[in-house]
Amino acid sequence: MGRSQETFSKKEKEKKKAKKRQEKMAKREERKANPNKSSFDDMIAYVDEFGNPTDTPPDESKKEDIKAEDIDIGIPKKEHEEVDPIRKGKVDFFNHDKGFGFIRENDTNEKYFVHVSSTTEEINENDKVSFEIEKGPRGLNAVRVNKI
Repeated sequence: MGRSQETFSKKEKEKKKAKKRQEKMAKREERKANPNKSSFDDMIAYVDEFGNPTDTPPDESKKEDIKAEDIDIGIPKKEHEEVDPIRKGKVDFFNHDKGFGFIRENDTNEKYFVHVSSTTEEINENDKVSFEIEKGPRGLNAVRVNKI
């Protein structure tokens, strides 16, 4: 005699599928019996003047008219401030053999690269210097470096 092609796991899967079908049919029948259970009005959410969601509509007396041309989209332009381009700092590191070093600014403690071609006179480590900043290929560089 041949063995049955149905195994225990196949039977269990069939039972689960039949149970899901039954539940789905029951839910469908329930929705047909109670069509007004959830209406569109129950799903609407409003936003109050503070930006919080609420289920009550906003008060019409507090409503303000805003003109479209009054709305600014984007970043507001900064007013141009006069900034002194000459900065002061201290030579943190300088290699005379390779001809470059770094200057640490006094105010912000940021380091800037300096090349020997950007100096007006010879500088050494721990010298106090004044300099200007320019954008270089790898970041900001100190240029027009003078000893103080």
